Amino acid sequence: MWRLLVSLLLPALLLAACEKQPQQSPFPAPKRPVSPIVSPRYSNEDARDSVGEAETVMQLAGIKPEMVVADIGAGEGYYTVRLAPLVGRKGRVLAEDIVPETRDALAQRVQRENLDNVAVKLGLPNDPQLPDNSFDRIFMIHMYHEIERPSEFLWHLRDALKMDGRVVVVEPDRATDRHGTPPRLLICEFASLGYELTRFERLGDSESYFAEFEGKNARPEPAQIKICPATV
Repeated sequence: MWRLLVSLLLPALLLAACEKQPQQSPFPAPKRPVSPIVSPRYSNEDARDSVGEAETVMQLAGIKPEMVVADIGAGEGYYTVRLAPLVGRKGRVLAEDIVPETRDALAQRVQRENLDNVAVKLGLPNDPQLPDNSFDRIFMIHMYHEIERPSEFLWHLRDALKMDGRVVVVEPDRATDRHGTPPRLLICEFASLGYELTRFERLGDSESYFAEFEGKNARPEPAQIKICPATV
């Protein structure tokens, strides 16, 4: 009886053990620190408005009516609510965050402010899960340093861009364990996924910078992705 019971239970136990094993990603991990997510708010909105950051960034990005844009790592929606009137009623903004509570709070803000051209979505840490060939611009504002596996994230992001779509990144120029990304490292990591830098600007007197990329070159298979050193 005991042998019969073991023979019946063993396949189920082995299957359960296999299911508990985490799937190994085919994408390489970065060889540099990743900053933890500490807050959905980068800074006080009035303080950010006083230095004109969003206005400058959206102007550099060439935001126009009827564009479809994504705000990844949208947090409390600082950029989301400012992009919405620029793209207009015929444009669309998709705001995404990976923290359910932050996503829910942003959805309430969008509803409260009657932003009918904005949709709010929950994403995954290493895959934004955006619809293919959909976006003119994808914004990643003060959040790139928090992506656990940037090679995987950027690989998936390529599919979401329209043929002439661009990715816009704003980051502080400091080490990735200090909630920033050195520009050369950012450019290297994007280039390793086939992106080409199309514009780079320092943002006034701040330590932040604006970088814009297009997916112009071939996208490598996961095993062929180059890993950039922390100091490029």
